[in-house]
Amino acid sequence: MVDMIRNVRTFALTCGLLLGFFLFLLLLLLWLIGNDGSPTVLSVNGNVVFTYTLSPLACLMGLFGGFIDGVIGGAAFVWLHNHVVGRPSTARR
Repeated sequence: MVDMIRNVRTFALTCGLLLGFFLFLLLLLLWLIGNDGSPTVLSVNGNVVFTYTLSPLACLMGLFGGFIDGVIGGAAFVWLHNHVVGRPSTARR
């Protein structure tokens, strides 16, 4: 049986810290590999996610933006998970 996730704040904060940290590292790595000053479009499966001119400031903006997105996404995931798992089963055993 799957249990409810009790601490929503902790899970959301963890998601925010991880996403912010990894986005910071990704942008820092892209900046260190090669920066010709032109805007860089990062895409996932052909969908444009965001556009940055790679710089140390963009890395910090990615850290902050990733943190906010991770907190919102983590809280939404836990809310949905608890909503689905928390309902009593109506199926007969």
